[in-house]
Amino acid sequence: MTPASRPLIFVRTSLNLFLILLALSLTGTAWAKGRPKPAARSSARSSERGRSSARESRGRNARAERQGRDNRRLSAREERAARREGRNSSRRETARERRSDARRDNRPMSRRERLIEARRQAEQRRREIEEARRRAELARLAAIARQRAADQALRDEAHTNIANDSTVGEDMDVRRVAVEALGDHAGTVVVMNPRTGRVYTVVNQEWAIRKGFKPCSTIKLITGVAGLCDRVIDPQQTINVSDGNANIDLTDSLAYSNNGYFQSVGGRVGFEHMMQTARELGLGERTGINYANEYPGRLPVFKTGYAVNHMCSHGDDIEVTPIQLASLVSAIANGGELLVPHLPRTPQEDIQFRKQTRRKVKVSEDILRRMVPGMIGAVNYGTARLAYDARQTIAGKTGTCIGQGSWLGLFTSFAPVSNPQLAVVVITRGSSERGRVAAGIAGKIYRALSGRFGTPVNMPVANTPVPHPRISGRAAAAVSDEEQGDEEDVNGDAATTTATGTTTGAQAPNATQRNQGGTVQRVLMPVQSRPAPAPANPQRSTVIPAPTPQQESRPRRVQPTQP
Repeated sequence: MTPASRPLIFVRTSLNLFLILLALSLTGTAWAKGRPKPAARSSARSSERGRSSARESRGRNARAERQGRDNRRLSAREERAARREGRNSSRRETARERRSDARRDNRPMSRRERLIEARRQAEQRRREIEEARRRAELARLAAIARQRAADQALRDEAHTNIANDSTVGEDMDVRRVAVEALGDHAGTVVVMNPRTGRVYTVVNQEWAIRKGFKPCSTIKLITGVAGLCDRVIDPQQTINVSDGNANIDLTDSLAYSNNGYFQSVGGRVGFEHMMQTARELGLGERTGINYANEYPGRLPVFKTGYAVNHMCSHGDDIEVTPIQLASLVSAIANGGELLVPHLPRTPQEDIQFRKQTRRKVKVSEDILRRMVPGMIGAVNYGTARLAYDARQTIAGKTGTCIGQGSWLGLFTSFAPVSNPQLAVVVITRGSSERGRVAAGIAGKIYRALSGRFGTPVNMPVANTPVPHPRISGRAAAAVSDEEQGDEEDVNGDAATTTATGTTTGAQAPNATQRNQGGTVQRVLMPVQSRPAPAPANPQRSTVIPAPTPQQESRPRRVQPTQP
C-alpha cells in the first residue's frame, strides 16, 4: 500500500460505516412504525370486551324477559308463596351455613360470640314485635274508621227519615221535645197515651213503624208475665244464679236486667207458652195504627234446648217495632187493655177521638201489676237510672244487645205510675248506644213534659219508699247483659237524682233525699182517697194466674243503724 492510497482507503471505510448506520436507522424506524402502540392495543381489547358484554347482556335480558313472562303467568297467591318460600330458603341457608361453620370450627362459642348472638336475636325479636304492633295499630285505626263511617251512615239515615216524617195531627210541642232529646243519636221515639192509645208524636216513622228490631232485654217483660202465669215464679221466689254467688228475686232481676234469672224461668215455661204470651201481648201482629205499611214484627217458629233459655233473656230471632213496645207497655200500665194506637189528623177527628181496644189480654191484672216494681226499680236504682225524675214515678225496662248490624239501645216505659199519662219508647242504633243511653233520652222527655203530663200540683203526695235491691249492683252486673257501668253499688253515689225544671209542692225539696242507708229512695206518689172498687163481673182469664200474696207477704229488709 502506497502512501497515496491510504487516505482513499480511509474515506471509503468511513463511507461504508455511514451507509451501514443509515441502513440500521431506517430499519429501526420501519419496525417501530409497524409495531402497534399500547393505547391502540388497550382500545382493541376494550372494544372486544364491550362486544362480549353486550352479547352477555342481551342474553341476560332475554332470560329475564322469559322469566318475567313465566312470572306473569303466576297468580298473586303463587307469587306470595314464592316470595315466602324464598325467604324461608334464605333463612334455612343461613342456618345451614351457621351450623356448617360451627361443625367446621368444632368448638363451642365464646362468651363474646354468645353475647353478640343473643343481642342479634333480641334485636330481631324487637323488630318483629314492633312490626306486629305497627300492623295491629293500623288494623285498629282502620276498624275505628269503618265504625265511624257506619255510625255516620246511621245518623244520616235517621236524620233523613226525621226530615221526611209527616207531622200532620201530631202534638208539635211533644215532637219538639222528643227531637231535642234525641239530638244527634240515630234512633226513633214514640210518645203516646197509655190509657187512650192517642199518639202524640212518632219521630223517625220509618224505623218506628216499618222496621223491626231485636227486643234485647225488653223481652224479659214477656218472660216475667209467662213465668207468673205458669206459677214458675212469684214475687217472693229467688232463683240461684251465677254459680251460687247470688240469690235474686223478680224485682231485682228486672231492675238489673239479670240474664240467669230469666233464662231459668224461660227454660221452665217452655217455647210454646212463651210464644203464646208474646202473641197475647201483641207481638208478631200489627197494632192497627193509622200509618201505612206497618211492619207486623216476627216471632220464631220453633226452638228447643238452650236456645229457648237464651231467647227468653235476649230476644233471639224476634223482631218488634217501637210502636209494638209502646202498645205492650201501655197494656201493663192500664191493667191489660191492648189498645189501637191512633193519631188524630184533623180537628174534627181530634174532637171525636175515642179509645179503641183491640182486646183484653188473657192475663190477670194482678200479674201485670207485679211487673211494675221491677220496672220502677230499674229507673230508681237499676239499669235505667238516667231516666229518673224526682217529681214523678217512672217505670221502664232497658235493653242492650247487637242486632240489625249494630249495637241497639232500647227503653220502654210509662209514667206517672199512679196515673199513667205518657208511654215513651226510645230505640237508638250505633257503636256507643246502650239501654242506659235510650233511658237518658226518655228521661229528658219526661222531665220536659212533667209540667203538662206529670203528677198534678194539687194532688196529695206522700214520701213512699220504692222497692230497694237485695243484692249489690256489682253482684247483679256479673250476670247482666247491660254494661257494667250501668250497675254500680246501690250506695246512691252514682244514681241520677237531679231533675230539670222547678220543684212544686211543699214536700218537693225532700223528694230527692235518700235515707242514711242509701238503699231506699223516696219519690212523689199520689195518695188515693179510697181504693178503686172491684168490678162486678171480673173477666176470667184462660191463663192460670199466680196465687194472690197476702198483705205484707214480701219481707222488708231493715237497715242496720249506722254508727
